Amino acid sequence: MKYFLDSAKIDEVREAYDTFGIDGVTTNPNHIKLSGKPFKEVLQQFADFVKEKGIEGYEKFPISVEINPHLDNADDMVAMGKEIAGMCPNFVIKIPCTLAGVTAARRLEQDGIRTNVTLIFSPSQSILPMKNNSLFISPFIGWKENSGEDCVQYIEDICTIRDNYGFDTEIICAAVRNGKQFNDCAVSGADIVTAGLQVYKDSMYHPFTDFGMNKFQAAWDATVTD
Repeated sequence: MKYFLDSAKIDEVREAYDTFGIDGVTTNPNHIKLSGKPFKEVLQQFADFVKEKGIEGYEKFPISVEINPHLDNADDMVAMGKEIAGMCPNFVIKIPCTLAGVTAARRLEQDGIRTNVTLIFSPSQSILPMKNNSLFISPFIGWKENSGEDCVQYIEDICTIRDNYGFDTEIICAAVRNGKQFNDCAVSGADIVTAGLQVYKDSMYHPFTDFGMNKFQAAWDATVTD
C-alpha cells in the first residue's frame, strides 16, 4: 500500500518524503489555505521539489491538485485542469464526483491528463470514474466514520468492483485520521492511503513500544558491555 501526504505545506512534504518515503501528495483548497501561500506559489514549490529530488512525472510522484470548487460545468473544469497540468508533469487534476466533474475527468483522461475524482462517499459513485479510466478515485473515510459509519465494507466493495471489471484506477482512501483506519484500508485492499503528517507520526506510536524500550535500556545499563 502506498502512502500519500495530505498537505500543501512544502516543509511537511520534505519531512514526510525524507522520513517515511511517501509516494505522492494530495492537496485540496483547505490545505492551500492552511499553507498561508498563494495557490500558484504552492504549485511552484511542488514543481521545484520534484525537480530537486529527480522524481519528475506523475508515474514517479503524483501530486493531486484540486480545481476551483466553484466551477460547475465541464468546459470550465477542463480548461482549469489543462492549465494546472501544464505547470508540472507530476500534477494530477483533482475533480469532484459530480456529473460535471465526471464528464470533465473523462475528457481530460482522453486528452492524456490524469485525474483524481474526489469526494466519493459510496461504491456507486466510484464506478463511472473507474470505467472512464481516471488514474485515482478518492473515497473518504474519516468524514463517514465521524458520522458513525463503518467504512470497511464500503472500501471492500469499491475494491471488488474495480477488480471484477479489471479497471486500472487506483483507490486512494482519503481523510484517514488514525492507525486503525490505516489498518482497515490495508486489509480491505486499498492501493493508497492519504493522511496528514501528524496522523502518520501518531500511527507509529504504541505504549508497549515505549515500555519495551525502557525495559531493554535498563537491562543494557545494568549489563557489562566491555
